Amino acid sequence: MAKALQKNIQIIRQCIVKFLSGTALFLFNYMCIIILGFSCKGEIKVEIIKTNFAVIGCSGRGSSMMRELSTIPGVNIVAVCDIFEDRAKKGAEIIKDATGKEPDIYIDYKELLARKDISAVLCCTTWITHSRIAIDTMKAGKNVAIEVGGAASIEECWQMVRTSEETGKFCMLLENCCYCRDELAIFNMCRQGVLGEIVHVQGGYEHDLRKEIGNGREIRHGRIHNFMNRNGELYPTHELAPLGKLLRINRGNRFVSLTSMASKAVGLHEWILKEKGKDYDLADFNFTQGDVVTTMIKCAHGETVVLVHDCTLPRPYSRNARVQGTKGIWMEDNDSIYLDDDHKNHHEWEPFEPFRDKYEHPLWIEYYNKGVRSGHEGIDYLVLCAFVESAMYNLAPPIDVYDTAVYMSITCLSEQSIAMGSMPVPVPDFTNGRWIDREPFRRGKYCLEEVCHEFFENENMEENE
Repeated sequence: MAKALQKNIQIIRQCIVKFLSGTALFLFNYMCIIILGFSCKGEIKVEIIKTNFAVIGCSGRGSSMMRELSTIPGVNIVAVCDIFEDRAKKGAEIIKDATGKEPDIYIDYKELLARKDISAVLCCTTWITHSRIAIDTMKAGKNVAIEVGGAASIEECWQMVRTSEETGKFCMLLENCCYCRDELAIFNMCRQGVLGEIVHVQGGYEHDLRKEIGNGREIRHGRIHNFMNRNGELYPTHELAPLGKLLRINRGNRFVSLTSMASKAVGLHEWILKEKGKDYDLADFNFTQGDVVTTMIKCAHGETVVLVHDCTLPRPYSRNARVQGTKGIWMEDNDSIYLDDDHKNHHEWEPFEPFRDKYEHPLWIEYYNKGVRSGHEGIDYLVLCAFVESAMYNLAPPIDVYDTAVYMSITCLSEQSIAMGSMPVPVPDFTNGRWIDREPFRRGKYCLEEVCHEFFENENMEENE
């Protein structure tokens, strides 16, 4: 009987979606998932709907993401695109090897967007092209997910927001770090009040990328052009997005203002002299991007955020995560925690691992049971699953266009602050005041607003034949 009910609901859905758009379609699809999800003795059963996807950007990052995307049930990649023909052909080969089906190849992404049979697009291009491709994709009637990177202007952030609102299509930032095991465990702890009221958080992107940046032209990597011409928090979202979700940004809280400061830029210059020699054409180039950029953000309810961007000096990798509240503090770099009530000896850290095990997010419990995938310790797969679920049923994504816009805006705002001698600059409210009273968020296994335990009981995904 349950299977018959699911089949009937699916037939009705296919008929009705032809006449709905925007918010009405979001709500209808969500209702269908709830009915389908609990139609059989309380077990969550979501029907897999075969959905056509396309990938724009087939570089190293794009190639790994499309390979991961192709493994998700229901995903059918029908087209790939890159401005470099050899990359586009390589992307098509990856999909053919993974699925046995060869996607169509495009050099001009607008020709790809003209197709009517594509429901959603994965964009893995350069930082300064993410927004315009996302806008064009939504205007073409398709949902879109974009790889991480900062915005070039506030105007492009507003264009993304307005286009999403006008078309009813979503734009999701593919911030995989929102699904890191430690970050989700801390998220779970904070939602349970273990760290008390959150007062201060910090994070960053501290990653020695001198080789990648210094060889940027040779390997056709866009990062070098940003370091040659810009000076700011170029890559803010890896830790800002998880922290933003923790602070309920855009849902009861918001970023109000920021100030940013950059150090001098000498690390990349010294690396080029050492590795390339004084005759290399960039040996005397004055890179504009400071070696260490520090950004401080003030929130509407008084919380403070510190971000650090550090990519051109020798160092081990770190996202420098820290969450501090009235009852304790967690720090990533020493993998430790301190809870006021649990310490007989003050000023001594405890290892975080036992607490992570105790407060493991149910998504990671399920993930371990099913087998963690490759790709940044499995988080690429999780963020892509969140995107696919939203695109497959045309539902609001866990990282929506308002989140995407405000996280990306930190880059161009930090540039403004630095250019004006670290003056404070306001952070726009991309929700236009709705952050104080937003519509209810969509609950689900990939939800980043709360821990939705009800979606992890006896889950059983069944593919629609």
